[in-house]
Amino acid sequence: MARRSWRIDRALTALAVSSVLVGAALVGAGPASGAQRARTIAPSVLYSEFDISAAKGVARAHLLTVDLRNPQVRVGLLHPQAVAARATVSRLADAQRAVAGVNGDFFDITESEHPGVAVTGASDGPAIADGRPLKAAVPNGQRFGPVLPPGTSTKDVLGVGTDRTARLDRLTLSGSVSTPQGRLKLGGLNQFALPQGSIGAYTSDWGSVSRRWATCGTDSDRAAPCSKDTYEVTVRKGRIVATAARPGSGPIAAGTTVLVGREAGARTLRGLSEGERAQVQHRLVATTSRVRYSFAVGGFPVLRHGAPLPGLDATTSAVRTAVGITDSGHRLLLLALDGGPRYRGGLTVAEVASVLGKLGATDGFNLDGGGSTTMVTRASKARAASVRNHPSKGAQRPVPNGIGVFSTL
Repeated sequence: MARRSWRIDRALTALAVSSVLVGAALVGAGPASGAQRARTIAPSVLYSEFDISAAKGVARAHLLTVDLRNPQVRVGLLHPQAVAARATVSRLADAQRAVAGVNGDFFDITESEHPGVAVTGASDGPAIADGRPLKAAVPNGQRFGPVLPPGTSTKDVLGVGTDRTARLDRLTLSGSVSTPQGRLKLGGLNQFALPQGSIGAYTSDWGSVSRRWATCGTDSDRAAPCSKDTYEVTVRKGRIVATAARPGSGPIAAGTTVLVGREAGARTLRGLSEGERAQVQHRLVATTSRVRYSFAVGGFPVLRHGAPLPGLDATTSAVRTAVGITDSGHRLLLLALDGGPRYRGGLTVAEVASVLGKLGATDGFNLDGGGSTTMVTRASKARAASVRNHPSKGAQRPVPNGIGVFSTL
């Protein structure tokens, strides 16, 4: 094993150094212009930083290179104890003892559209942690973040399967409620927004934040008024134990599912009665592969099979976090930029795709950016992770999830 690990690390070091030199080439100069040699964070996990020449100025980039072929290294979802909760990337990494990490998906961040309705902090897209689905995707029109590239969806994910191979995929909710009145289709799982006319399931993974937000807005307009036609049913041990006219709040006990309906979904739930049997089942189904995912996080693709997606924004420059997949899914490139005027410019989404391609990625995925962009690493003997980049607001923003890098060595 030691000889195999040494070979992997040597090959990875060569890749990381070549990535640094590519970064230097992007500013039209050699390594002395800002590129630095890679530093080992853990076996098969390397960190480097370099400058990128972009349309709005020079951007400072931070790169983690992770070799998934090393069985002692893995990536997983950084997340708080609840879907509707947030914490800084460093706190999430410390809690889960990750050796490195970056922020993840876009998320519910403002209450301006619906005063008086609590901000959930929950992410837009699907999330899987340790093989367990935590949530499904909100409707496209309800998401937070920049405009999606044509043909993409809130269901798009970056995932790593049980085969330890990274892929871009799309995860769709498949769920139902078996009742005496028939089988009811689920339209949501632990989401901050439900499709119009649907029924959503909320479990102990959701947290204690009010579920009312899920019935606000429409499939095409996040700012539309909250629905006045709602209903809630609580299922425990296969039976309906409570009903309510409005979505509630507070923690949900393990083994309990709360069903929230809006419009047609609410009218269907009103036909159920306390004491009746009800069996809830749900799973996330991959649409472009048959792999079982151990980890998945939302965002949107920008690079497929070595080519940028058509229609990527080439105008708006911002601080970005992104992931590149290379070496047939066996390596991940986690990229985060410095923020704030002191640390120069950002990248457009089109430039993100270009940079990932020049770093050797065949597929690329854009994550939340701006004030959320954060990269952390933890030295082998350190108790706490250190922030590597400079967050835009001068401090880390609490986020709902991230990508963690873990090592058993």
